[in-house]
Amino acid sequence: MMKKFTFSAFALGLCLSGFAQEPVNSAAVAKIRAEGLDKSKAYDIAYQITDVAGPRLSNSPGLKKAQDWAVKYFNEMGLKNVHLEAWGEFGKGWQVDKYYAATTAPFYRPIIASPKAWTPGTKGAIKSDVILIVADTITDLAKYKGKLKGKIVMIESPLVQPLKNSYKADAVRYTDEDLAKMAAAAPPAAGGQNRQGGGPANNQRAMMMRMMGMRAAIDSVLMAEGIGLKLTYARGNHGTFFTSNGASYKLDAKPVNPELEVSSEDYLHILRLLRGGEKVELEAEVKTSFYDKDPKGYNVIAEIPGTDPKLKDEIVMLGGHYDSWHAGTGATDNAAGSAVMIEAMRILKAIDFKPKRTIRIALWSSEEQGLFGSRGYVKEHFADPADMKPKAEHEKLSAYYNLDNGTGTIRGVYLQGNAAVKDIFQSWLTPFEDLGAKTITISNTGGTDHQAYDGVGLPGFQFIQDPMDYNTRTHHSNQDTFDRLDMDDLKKSATIVASFVYHTSERADKLPRKEMPKPAAPRQ
Repeated sequence: MMKKFTFSAFALGLCLSGFAQEPVNSAAVAKIRAEGLDKSKAYDIAYQITDVAGPRLSNSPGLKKAQDWAVKYFNEMGLKNVHLEAWGEFGKGWQVDKYYAATTAPFYRPIIASPKAWTPGTKGAIKSDVILIVADTITDLAKYKGKLKGKIVMIESPLVQPLKNSYKADAVRYTDEDLAKMAAAAPPAAGGQNRQGGGPANNQRAMMMRMMGMRAAIDSVLMAEGIGLKLTYARGNHGTFFTSNGASYKLDAKPVNPELEVSSEDYLHILRLLRGGEKVELEAEVKTSFYDKDPKGYNVIAEIPGTDPKLKDEIVMLGGHYDSWHAGTGATDNAAGSAVMIEAMRILKAIDFKPKRTIRIALWSSEEQGLFGSRGYVKEHFADPADMKPKAEHEKLSAYYNLDNGTGTIRGVYLQGNAAVKDIFQSWLTPFEDLGAKTITISNTGGTDHQAYDGVGLPGFQFIQDPMDYNTRTHHSNQDTFDRLDMDDLKKSATIVASFVYHTSERADKLPRKEMPKPAAPRQ
């Protein structure tokens, strides 16, 4: 049975009496809550993005399928200016067509693993003893010359250590104490956090650089030897592993070996046997495909046009990144955020909202590789961080709202150091205190697409979300699937976002801004 959320009399009273300096339209909030909490389509939207489209690695067929679905859905919804917009060149797409691996000696055991992104497949089905490469120097590699062709290999590393059991809960929500600390945070220092140099940090960095150099040398030897498959250790436990890429997506990327990222329990099992002198035999078959006919990256864009003759050219934006990693179906990262933003647009259309300002949604691509989709869009429409010269739309944007921290419900907003919007946002949160959303923090948060806007002096915001099991279980992992989504949380988040977008569109003035940053220093 679905939960039914009601607009409490307490919240309504606060809405009418509190924070009088920033009006809140209680009738509109009631309509938004009724549509978003009682008639939600978040389940259907998230299902299409994850279970139907599948993994959405940048420029992969899965991402293209999800983008095509979004374009169709936006058109059916009655949005305008619906299109795929190129942000620049990305490179090759990639997907897994087939994966199978199992140890066959000392006994049969299928292993949990995934091909690393942008690595090739094996040359058909292969079966061999697993060879443990032990090499501290390049000279040590000479003993393997002529012995590795077609073989399955692992590389000994001091970084691979036995697992330590943890008895902490995977999924958590913010407590009142946690939120109070956020609300009491001091303004961030100009230019971000201070970073101090130091001997230990520098020594650790130097050690990592040496290890990376040695690993590159080993990979070069393995490539020359023509190995059949490389096994690498994946971070995680309890069958969960966090995936990554094993090669570049650039069109001119150099060839690499086939590579499987193996769950910690299976990798350590094989490693213990090899260290103990036992024979380990493994069979595997991996098929992957590359897609390079169209190397451009695309964002999905759609709008509810503004209707006020004086304000319709101004813009309120909302969005989230649409791409994902490949071991799961990218549910919490970031089908959750994308579904919330799509649902927020649906809510506003369903209540027949005629906004004063134009409302524009963006579903970004290639966030996982460096916020490429949002940065490319911002550079084209608003300003280039290299010169900070505002373009025509820079002055017209009121705000950009982003969601990208998993399935957890919205608990408040990070101000990104923009103190001038604090009271505004506090007023807009007041009707949702009964849903647990009440916290405003001056703090910054990073790692996602609002930074592209904040980086050129535009009001860009990420919402505070309950952590749930995002960092412990789902973020970039094979467990990032539809079943990890909390539908009640998605409904509440979409409702809150819709209300924020509504009030941003309707207020007399655009949101206050911070000072325009100085041009970015050229990279050395």
